[in-house]
Order: sequence, then structure tokens, then C-alpha cells
Amino acid sequence: MKIAFYGSSLLSSYWNGAATYYRGILRDLASRGYDITFYEPDAFDRQQHRDIDPPEWARSVVYPATEAAMRGVLAEAGDADIVVKANGVGVFDSELLEGTIAEARPGALRIFWDVDAAATLDEMRADPGHPVRAALPDIDMVLTYGGGPPVVNAYRELGAAECVPVYNALDPTTHFPVPPNPRFACDLAFLGNRLPDREARVEEFFLKPAANLPERQFLIGGNGWETKDMPANVRHRGHVYTTEHNAFNCTPKAVLNVARDSMAHVGFSPATRVFEAAGAAACLITDAWEGIEQFLEPDVEVLVARDGRDVADHMAALTPERAHSIGRAALARVLAEHTYALRGAQVDAVFRGHMAKQREAA
Repeated sequence: MKIAFYGSSLLSSYWNGAATYYRGILRDLASRGYDITFYEPDAFDRQQHRDIDPPEWARSVVYPATEAAMRGVLAEAGDADIVVKANGVGVFDSELLEGTIAEARPGALRIFWDVDAAATLDEMRADPGHPVRAALPDIDMVLTYGGGPPVVNAYRELGAAECVPVYNALDPTTHFPVPPNPRFACDLAFLGNRLPDREARVEEFFLKPAANLPERQFLIGGNGWETKDMPANVRHRGHVYTTEHNAFNCTPKAVLNVARDSMAHVGFSPATRVFEAAGAAACLITDAWEGIEQFLEPDVEVLVARDGRDVADHMAALTPERAHSIGRAALARVLAEHTYALRGAQVDAVFRGHMAKQREAA
């Protein structure tokens, strides 16, 4: 089956946290026989900060960020059996959504894949004319990369015919334990772009503990932090390419995950970083969110913090031996239950199940 996938970027993680999610799932689907074309705009300097070359397992189409070019790639949607519009492309999102629905051939599976479901739902509740809300009657299926029952129920209440969470996971061929790199040496590291609905939580869970533990060393990676006032014991590394993620996760005593406001509120939405860190056998400290035990066991495979004081307490008590034990337990758990091979099998089953229903109805 042919998939036409319209997303932010497959080739670059620059201002694009969904890159490894797309790669993991689509690579596995390709191994199951899907013929995939990924369409991404040349926007936000992503092509100047590529992490990978165009892969063998998908056709990569990079188009100019113009309306004419966007219309040109939309015309190819009619050749696909499955047409996917992901949220957060960043340019012409509304036009892409309308266009994928309009251009999809009769009988093709039309999917909206939401990698920021909690925020999208907040927008839809506030705006009855929101483009996604208006498109739901013409969409066969909504897939999300998290959110659990709250997101599924909310999408159904807004008119989605079907909503299925497909969670982030680990690709063990790209994220795994490596020797430490002194460039990332510290007691606690955090990796994430500076975003309005994350910044206050980073201040609470990362910068506040740093200020309260002046004898410890902290490291922050990601875009946008260069203008942020930080304690003297915090170093900023800027954008960290995915090829450096393993060393970034393996070197510090512990790494921190901080959810965005909407994700923390809804729960059941582990970030890609959670699985990448676990895949590197890192000792992970995460802010608290509902459903975490579905993915990692608190105090055994992950440390959970309710606020910055909890983070500081964890760091004060954490020995190298305990950090190593937590990291190895997390690695074993994600390899057993949270790989992209398992997520790919889930998506494949969802696609084939929907196609079977269509045939029966016909």
C-alpha cells in the first residue's frame, strides 16, 4: 500500500521534535511492505540542519515553502492508498489538511496524525471554526502520539470517527548506550526546545534545582535558550543533533524530562526523549504526569518529581550505582514493551482493520 505523508520534517529534528517519531514508525511500516513518500516544506532552516540523508525506506520530497509548490505536492495525494496530514507542519497547515482530503482518491484512507493532541484539542474547544474541527467529518481516522483515554474521548466528542493513540517509542538501531562524551559531562541534563508552554516548567524543574544546588553542574540543550538568564552552573549546548543524543543521554549522572503544559495536564503523553533516554540506559527524572506507570515503573525504572524541590532531592540522594540500576531497568522495559517495531505492528493492524471494514461495507 502507498502512503502519502505530509509532515514537518523527516530529515531534520531542528525545531521539530517529532522527527524521530516519524522515522521510527515509518521505517517499520516500510519493512512491512508499505511504499512511503514523505512531503516536507523547506522552512525554518530545517534543511540546513539535517540529521539524516534521505532514507532508503521512504521517498523524500522537500518542496519550497510556497503555495504553488504546496499545491503541486498535494496533487500526488491521489496516487496513494493512505493519505496522512500531520499537525504542526508550520506552513500552510490548513491548506494541506483541506487539500489532502480533497485530493485523496475515493476509497483511500484519510488520516489526521496529531503529534500535539492536547494543544490541538484546546484550540478546537476555543474555536468552533478551527480547521481540524471542520475537517473531522471528512477524516476517516485520527492518530495521536499520546494522550490516552482523555484525548480519545475528546476527539470523539468533537466528531472524530475513530481516534487511536500511537505512543512514542524506542528505535534500538538509533538510540542505545554509548561511551560517555566529556562535552556532555554534568550531574543533570535537559534537552528540549524553548517553547512558551514549556518554559515555566523548565524554570521550576530544571533552573530552580540548579540554583539550589550550586555545587552541581547542569547542562541544557535545544534551540532558543541562548537568551535565557540561567544560574552560573548551567551550560547551554544549543541544538543537539540526533546523532549526538546517545552521548547526551549516557554521559550525565541523570537526564530530565519536562512535559509541556498541555501534555502534563492531560497525561499519557511521554515525549520522544523519555524513550531515547531509556534506550541509552540513562537514569531519567521526569515531572509527574498521569499514566507514567504504563511506560516506566516509578522508583525502579524512572524517578518522578512533582516540583523542583523533588528534582533537587533526587539529585542529592542519587548515587552512581542507583543511577546505573535505574537506567538498566528502564532499558530492559522499553526494549520489551516500547519499540517502534511494536508501534509499527499496531499501526499496520489499524490500517488493515480499517481497510477490511471498508471492503465489508462495500
